[in-house]
Amino acid sequence: MISVLLVGKGNVATHLYNAFLNAENITVTQISSRNLNTIPVAAITIIAVSDDAIALVSSKIKNALVVHTSGACKMSELKNTNKKGVFYMLQTFSKEKEVDFSEVPFCIEAADEKDRKLLEKVAKTIGKKVYTINSEQRKAIHIAAVFVNNFTNHLYKIGKDLCKEHKIPFEVLHPLIKETASKIEILSPEKSQTGPAIRNDKKTIKKHFDLLNKSQQKIYKVLTKSIQNGN
Repeated sequence: MISVLLVGKGNVATHLYNAFLNAENITVTQISSRNLNTIPVAAITIIAVSDDAIALVSSKIKNALVVHTSGACKMSELKNTNKKGVFYMLQTFSKEKEVDFSEVPFCIEAADEKDRKLLEKVAKTIGKKVYTINSEQRKAIHIAAVFVNNFTNHLYKIGKDLCKEHKIPFEVLHPLIKETASKIEILSPEKSQTGPAIRNDKKTIKKHFDLLNKSQQKIYKVLTKSIQNGN
C-alpha cells in the first residue's frame, strides 16, 4: 500500500481525495492547510493549495516526498528539506462537477527517477494518461490551458450576457459549444476556424460591433484582428 497525504480542502484536493478513496493499493488522508500542527506520515504528500501558499505550507512538512499540484509554479518553489516533485493535473476542477480521471492528463516531475516512477505509479491508480513534464514545459502548458479554458469560459459568459439581454435562452448555444469542442479532435484549430473574421465579412462584423457595449467591442475587435492575422 502507498500512503498519500493530501494537504488542502479545495476543488483539486476534494476530487483527488475521492478518487484515491476508491483506488487500489492507496491509503489516503486529508488535512486542511490551516491545520499543520500534527502532520501524518505518508510516502507522498500532495499539497493542493493556492500558488501563493505553496512555499509556506511545504516548509512545515517533514515527510519524505512532497509535491505540489500547480501548473504555474516550479518544483523549486517547494521549501521542504526532503525530496520534491510535481503532481499536476491538466483539467478544470469544480466541486459540483464530477471528474473522470481516466481522461485527465497527469503531468509529473521529480528530482529523482525513483520518485518519478512512484508518482507515475500513484497517478495510474486513478488515471491512464501520465506525462513526464519539466517546470518550463508545465508553465507553457498552463498558459495554453488558460487560453483554451479560462478565456474561453469567459467568452461563454459574454455569450450568455448577450442572450440574456435579448431574451434568448443560453441553452440554444449548447450544441454549438459542444460541436466546436469535439471538432478539435479531428481538425486542427486553423482548419476548423469559421465565422465572419476568417471570411473578412466586413458587413457582418460591423453589425456585430454595433450591437455590443464598449467592453465587448474591445474584445471582439482584438479577437477578430487576431483571427485575421493568423495569430
